[in-house]
Amino acid sequence: MKKMMIMAVATALGAAPAVAQMQGMDHSGMNHGQMMRPTPANPYPQAEMDMHQKMMSAMGADATETWVRKMVEHHRGGIAMSRIVLRETKDPKVRQMATKTIAEQTREIGELNAWLRAHGKSAQ
Repeated sequence: MKKMMIMAVATALGAAPAVAQMQGMDHSGMNHGQMMRPTPANPYPQAEMDMHQKMMSAMGADATETWVRKMVEHHRGGIAMSRIVLRETKDPKVRQMATKTIAEQTREIGELNAWLRAHGKSAQ
């Protein structure tokens, strides 16, 4: 049933050939665990996984609340990644941008949580 639903959506979006090709591919040789290990060039996998997992599970009573809750997690992910780059880089411009991102995303999380509280919802 799940495959039929995927194919129906893919067909509606015009992507059926690509999805069909992917379904027939042998993924057994792929090492997904290795892709998710931090490296000097990519220290972000854990922060990315945490953000995506939290965004996917963030739900509200309607689309508006769900968006607000997902955005809180999205901004937290940006903060986490910015903190990582602050530990890793000496580039002054990148450090400035990461510091600015932390400040702006923190402020926006406050605004999103204020909206939740103003609408009788629990902040996150």
